[in-house]
Amino acid sequence: MARITLTRYLIEQQRKQNITADRRLLIEVVARAIKSISVAVSRGAIAGVLGEAGSDNVQGEAQKQLDVIANETLLEANEWGGHLAAMASEEMDQPYVIPTDYPKGGYLLLFDPLDGSSNIDVNISVGTIFSVLRAPDSGAAADEKSFLQAGRTQLAAGYAVYGPATMLVLTVGDGVQGFTLDRETGGFVLTHADMRVPEETREYSINASNRRFWEAPVQRYIEELEAGKSGPRGKDYNMRWVASMVADVHRILTRGGVFMYPKDNKDPGKAGKLRLMYEANPMAMIIEQAGGAATTGRERILDIEPDKLHQRVPVILGSRAEVERVTAYHKV
Repeated sequence: MARITLTRYLIEQQRKQNITADRRLLIEVVARAIKSISVAVSRGAIAGVLGEAGSDNVQGEAQKQLDVIANETLLEANEWGGHLAAMASEEMDQPYVIPTDYPKGGYLLLFDPLDGSSNIDVNISVGTIFSVLRAPDSGAAADEKSFLQAGRTQLAAGYAVYGPATMLVLTVGDGVQGFTLDRETGGFVLTHADMRVPEETREYSINASNRRFWEAPVQRYIEELEAGKSGPRGKDYNMRWVASMVADVHRILTRGGVFMYPKDNKDPGKAGKLRLMYEANPMAMIIEQAGGAATTGRERILDIEPDKLHQRVPVILGSRAEVERVTAYHKV
């Protein structure tokens, strides 16, 4: 049986009119950039790319060398193809408008170029997250306001996880597909078709070091899980935490459970830890397309109307019944 490559899958989606030719080519360019990032991550110390970059991103977080390399790789791969009007990244304060030397297209690309980069120097899985939006048709140059669209308007979303194998998990609004990078041929091959979040689970993912700052609904939910067989849930649960959203959500997508980075009072000035536009929204689209749910605890993530590019939100996503349970506790 012939293997289905990413290109073949995208062409079939184009024939079904789920994507346009320009959108297909855009996703293929992103995939090529992901392959380049995968090589850089895998070479690590051999290539001398580990350690700090000596700079901070717009969030005030210290950048790793690979943060900068991954960001530049995505910019350079996508700026000249004619598919985009602008790009936005966790690593940049303002959107990157396509230079006048290159043709401009009808889409916007948002990305977290290297999620979980604190794990790089200890050789633990990291990833890339991306989201595709339609550029406004006004004819004016794209700016920050152009990106401020609710997550439900996303045209495509995906992530790459750089683990023992490099995987690209993608949705174009027709379910979720997982592609594994064949290092011998250099192509992505469909290995996980029609991915679905398992409904039954015994796992959850949360940064337990913040427990003392959690709100009461989250405290209640986690205490139920910790009570195990003798508690109200009647079974034992395992907690898993990698500190890379890509790695933690990928486990939830494949094995079920709930991923939580909830609102807390550690820093009252921040509504949440994760960024809406290039972390929460694309992951929420993927999880919903796979039959799961994604909320802030109070509202569906994909319904949030953003007011700034680097907006932060609480995130609770995964198996639908678990997410609905935590969300219900916030309404009591």
